[in-house]
Amino acid sequence: MASTRQALGGEINATLSGALDEKAWERLEEALIVADVGAATTASVVASLEAAASTGEARGGEALSERLIALLADSTRVGEARIDIRSRPAVIMVVGVNGTGKTTTAGKLAWHLRNELGCTVLLAACDTYRAAAAEQLGAWARRAECELVAAEQGSDPGAVAFEAMAQARRTGADMVVVDTAGRLHTQTDLMAELGKVRRVLGRALPGAPHETLLTLDATTGQNGLVQARQFVEAAGVSGVVMTKLDGTARGGIALAIAGELGLPVKLIGVGESLEDLRPFDADDFARALIAPA
Repeated sequence: MASTRQALGGEINATLSGALDEKAWERLEEALIVADVGAATTASVVASLEAAASTGEARGGEALSERLIALLADSTRVGEARIDIRSRPAVIMVVGVNGTGKTTTAGKLAWHLRNELGCTVLLAACDTYRAAAAEQLGAWARRAECELVAAEQGSDPGAVAFEAMAQARRTGADMVVVDTAGRLHTQTDLMAELGKVRRVLGRALPGAPHETLLTLDATTGQNGLVQARQFVEAAGVSGVVMTKLDGTARGGIALAIAGELGLPVKLIGVGESLEDLRPFDADDFARALIAPA
């Protein structure tokens, strides 16, 4: 998030440390919108900050910056921030458009569940379209010491999901992480297929999937909102994984997703290593977003 912080932090600190006239508040709004915080969230946050400044609740640049951090953090606190893994097996479905890091997220998540929580994990390769998808997920399965259910390229993703659930019951797996094929939110047939996979999982285990995580590339900016809306309708998304936050100057999209869609950001990806997939922390995220570089 260094590029976001450099662009946004400098502008915000300069604005809040100067004369707080109408133009200053407009500059603050512009800075937040450029960072993809979103129009609705920006308007609400700036109005609250302006009110705090006018009543004397927050005085001076440092106090106003701290109040802004708190307001931004609060705007992300929607829904349940934690991933629901209470069921046995707990079924987590990973969806999203091409190139957002679904398979990598599924693999890293399996590794964390296995190595940090001691869970037995089964990975289901329901991306049967991309030639190397099953092989990529297989590499993650070996790394995480997980079971893998896969099929030949072109197979029915629903059949893979069905077999994965059957194998999870046979082996007593604690977790099933389902990787799905990337698809554009405008591809109606492929979006409908996600509904089919969900139904297969639900028939195999009532209540499954217990989590449906949408991977969003933070560099897509406001287009991420459009994607999220469509996937919520088609796939019953319960939370978001923001990826590639290490290389974008528009990290504020995480706040827009939470603030405008009421959808919690549950995980963030800030790099390539295993440790770079981490739980979303609202306070840390807001502070990193606007702190000076």
